[in-house]
Amino acid sequence: MEQQRIDSSSKPLEGAGFDPAFIPGLSSPLKAEPEDAHPAEEAADSEEPEGTSQAESAESAAETAAAAGKEAPAEEEASDGPVFEAADRRARITADAKGVRLRLDEEACEFRWDEIGAIETEAPRFGKRFTVTVHTPDRRWYPIEIEATARSRFTEWETALDAVLDAYFEEGDD
Repeated sequence: MEQQRIDSSSKPLEGAGFDPAFIPGLSSPLKAEPEDAHPAEEAADSEEPEGTSQAESAESAAETAAAAGKEAPAEEEASDGPVFEAADRRARITADAKGVRLRLDEEACEFRWDEIGAIETEAPRFGKRFTVTVHTPDRRWYPIEIEATARSRFTEWETALDAVLDAYFEEGDD
């Protein structure tokens, strides 16, 4: 008869079998955190410093937003090259100078160009679901399907994605 050893060195299991929201590669398992882990920080954030009125708080928030707005165009100017974007009601794919970003509902993942081994596209013979699959060098793949409004969009999307890949994707041939 074997006895099961229970001690502090045993780790709880993680993954899709224990967390239905877990999607390998797109999301990491949620870590259990006690509710009272950060009560002091929340209390400090909710209280306004003494002598500060709501108008002054609104002005400082507006200044912060204006500073953030000045930084955004600088990023847009830096990427003058081609950009590929395709989206439907649930999914979105964006490929630009920074890399490839996939989004499905509330889940998202991002790949830099040096993290990508290959990108594969598939246009079905029938139907309107265009598939883009990002392959990584460690033999993982991340497919996403975009529903097109018309089958003619497939050629537009493939042409735009080819332009982005030609501009930014460097194959490992040295």
